[in-house]
Amino acid sequence: MNIFITIIVLFVLIYLLLNWFARASSKRIAKSIRYIIIFASIILAVIFLIIGRYAFSIPVLILLLPLLKMKGLTILQIFQLYRLLKYLRQTGRFNFTSGTNYSKASSNLSLEDSYNILGLKKGCSKKEVLSKYKKIMQKLHPDSNQETGDTTKLAQIVSEAKEIILKNDFN
Repeated sequence: MNIFITIIVLFVLIYLLLNWFARASSKRIAKSIRYIIIFASIILAVIFLIIGRYAFSIPVLILLLPLLKMKGLTILQIFQLYRLLKYLRQTGRFNFTSGTNYSKASSNLSLEDSYNILGLKKGCSKKEVLSKYKKIMQKLHPDSNQETGDTTKLAQIVSEAKEIILKNDFN
């Protein structure tokens, strides 16, 4: 019943709009379209002001994808690396400065943190851990990825996460 009423209201609004276009002059139509564009721009600006941080994150990511210096990354791998960086920054284990002056020692990784870093769930096999580790390290290893020198810390953390999982779950 509600769909029927909604369709009737839509048809009535379309009829009124088309009737107005038929009777109005071109100057009046142009003036109305200008007002609609201004009004829509103001509403869009308010929406971006309220949720701008989230609304701009996906388009900016899409625009930045061609600028990445790492070769051979798929969008899924980029998303996984982004999650890894976000998680490590939230826990204080990674900052964007390279070198040895890190914000927090990574030796206090828990088993749960290690699984999150590798993107695995508890109960996976040793083969899955090693294959996931190899896939991540192919992209992050400082020797194979010389264009960006800031992957050294990430490679160390991923290696440590693998060691913790192997030591705690498979020994």
